Amino acid sequence: MAPVVYCIGETVLDIIFREGRPESATPGGSMLNTAVSLGRAGLHVELISEYGNDQAGDTIETFLRKNTVGTRFTDRFNDGKTALALAFLDRENNATYSFYKSYPKVRMRKNLPETQKGDVIMFGSIYSITPGIHSKIIRWLKHAKAKGAVIIYDPNFRKSHLEMLQKVRPWIIENIALADLIRGSDEDFNTIFALQKPDEVRVKIRSAGCNNLIITRNSKSLIAWFDDLHMTVKIPRVKPVISTIGAGDSFNAGLIYTLVSGGFTSAGLKNIGGSEALKIIETGISFASDVCKSIENYISAGFSNTLR
Repeated sequence: MAPVVYCIGETVLDIIFREGRPESATPGGSMLNTAVSLGRAGLHVELISEYGNDQAGDTIETFLRKNTVGTRFTDRFNDGKTALALAFLDRENNATYSFYKSYPKVRMRKNLPETQKGDVIMFGSIYSITPGIHSKIIRWLKHAKAKGAVIIYDPNFRKSHLEMLQKVRPWIIENIALADLIRGSDEDFNTIFALQKPDEVRVKIRSAGCNNLIITRNSKSLIAWFDDLHMTVKIPRVKPVISTIGAGDSFNAGLIYTLVSGGFTSAGLKNIGGSEALKIIETGISFASDVCKSIENYISAGFSNTLR
């Protein structure tokens, strides 16, 4: 049976502004973005999330099904509204966000799936450290880890959430301890731990319980450790850059695509070779580079055709 990828996180409708004017409205949320790229790449992917039983939710549901992303573990609620995210692009096409949310009192009401050895779980962002959700995710991850699933964590923690950091930092560390691989930006680790030097970040992540770390640094070189294997990889220049909103999410999709197509298990990550690690990273970069060339937050149909 082919591995299943489970992406668990918040779903929003992204409304993108350029020079103060709305340019597009697309389904978003970091885990949804990753799931759509994986669906377009031909993998079996299930999104575990929640959004309203409203018009915005219908738009998201239709879009996910069109892109072969499973929604059977997604909760459509009536006592709230689908979350909106307003993304404002600057001159360098980097985004700042404003969020508008109206959720039910009881969150994440659907049962989580049974996983198998070789399945991949991608989780992170604010969803994984939300009261009423975090403890449910942790129980599920512990069970999945015992069954042999590969667990990848992207903290994706923005400066706009600094007011909650003191409360949720222990939950972030708990998430790190359960992960087989961490992929985060240098901005994430500076915001969460006030650490700027990659070596210091690596020591912090390793002390929390995870030996595999990838630090992306926008257009700067990427730094990674797979256990004691250390590598720095240059980021090729991308032209034209239309939007960087989904770049990190699609990098995650690229590395998951390589793990699944290569048949990697959590145990396999402990003995990974240099050429295998480089392939994981370079595939992530290629996914992210493609996303930067359009206003969409996911790999293009043309790019996905080159993978098949």
